[in-house]
Amino acid sequence: MKPPLNIKYSNDFQTPPIALEPLIPFLKKEWIIWECAEGKGNLTKSLREKGFKVIGSDILNGKDFLKWQPEKYDCIVTNPPYSLKDKFLEKCYKLGKPFALLMPLTALESEKRQKLYRKYGLELILFNKRINFETPSGQGTGSWFATAWFTWNLNLPKELNFVKLVDKI
Repeated sequence: MKPPLNIKYSNDFQTPPIALEPLIPFLKKEWIIWECAEGKGNLTKSLREKGFKVIGSDILNGKDFLKWQPEKYDCIVTNPPYSLKDKFLEKCYKLGKPFALLMPLTALESEKRQKLYRKYGLELILFNKRINFETPSGQGTGSWFATAWFTWNLNLPKELNFVKLVDKI
């Protein structure tokens, strides 16, 4: 089932590999990582190239994160559809597995999300600049919003972790 066009395009921000760099040291090589909103598969491909075992799924291939899960996985790493960030966040906490969700900084707002953060905890990886996402046109664009990795149970050194992204030539 395909989402309505306005939802599809408002959620269609494909993640460039550079966004993964600060997260990699906290992912265990023996883990099976579930990329549950893989879109075109940028994160899945990048993680596999770094030697990780990855299960990729997406609502567009019939495996809706909110209704389906693989038999075995150890961690969730994804850039969720922002219109569904509350539902993704809530399900991630309920599953009880370590996770990293790349979300806009505005995901710190809202009474509902803050209640989850207070109950379970939250660690952030904050970038020194905005991510250049790939958009529906296939072109990258300087984002008009800042993002961060919202993580849980990855044992980051601090609750707030500031990283410098370095563009690779």
